[in-house]
Formats: sequence, C-alpha cells, structure tokens
Amino acid sequence: MKDNKIEFRVNGETRIYEGDPLRRLLDVLREDLGLTGPKDGCGEGECGACSILLDGEVVNSCLIPVGTIQGQEVLTVEGLNETDQGKCIVEAYADAGAVQCGFCIPGMVMATEALLRKNPSPDEAAVRKAISGNLCRCTGYDQIVDAVLMAADRGKGLW
Repeated sequence: MKDNKIEFRVNGETRIYEGDPLRRLLDVLREDLGLTGPKDGCGEGECGACSILLDGEVVNSCLIPVGTIQGQEVLTVEGLNETDQGKCIVEAYADAGAVQCGFCIPGMVMATEALLRKNPSPDEAAVRKAISGNLCRCTGYDQIVDAVLMAADRGKGLW
C-alpha cells in the first residue's frame, strides 16, 4: 500500500501524518500523537469510548481511516478540556457523580459537547438521544444525564 501525506488539525494544531491511509484515526491519535483520551473500547463503533469531534460532529475514531480526514479539524477530549466549555462539562460530571472508572467519560464528554453546540438548552430526552451511542458500565445513565443538564444550565452563553 502506498503511504500518503495527510494534513489535518488536531486540537487547533496542524499535524501531518505520513503512512498507511487506512490506519485507524484512533491509533494515530493515541500512538503517534500521545492523545490517550479517546479509548479503544470495542473497535467496532458500538461503545463510543473513542468519540471525538470531526469538523464539529461526534464520530467514533475507531471507524475513521486517517486518510479520509485530509484538511479536517479533530477535537479530542484533551483539546476540549482546555476550553471554558470543556471545563464546565468536566466540572458538571464530577459534581453530578457521573464518573466512576472513567473509561467511557471522554466519549461521553465529547457527545455532550456536540449536543450543547447544537442545542445549548436540551431536555432529558435530547440528552438521552445524544449519549445513546456511548456505553457506560459503571456510573449509570441517570447521573450522566444529570451532568449534561447541569453543564447546560451552568454554561449558558458558552455554546
């Protein structure tokens, strides 16, 4: 397979990847760039642990070949945590008791950010729909829903 040069932005910084264009974006983020927030859960796009924002849309990075993101913007939980929005979300998750093992939380946080960008005042049904692609085995969804609603309330004007 021919290696390609792929240029994209990660957390506001231009990056160039030279290698197999079919390699999973998740692996490039974790192994090449040291961004370990996205987790390798199922590897099949079912659990959401690897969720990132790609041009503002939440996607499972385990399903994205790096060769398909030429010129696009990637936001990981590490980049989001540097923003006021990210800090608001993380604080709400902590305050609502929505974090236990932490494995699913980066993906949940990214799904929360994607939701609040589109709908800064969601109701419970909208929150449940937005996080429906993310599995949590420890915390329970009620606390996570509470955290998202808390972030929306506290973050009025951020999104």
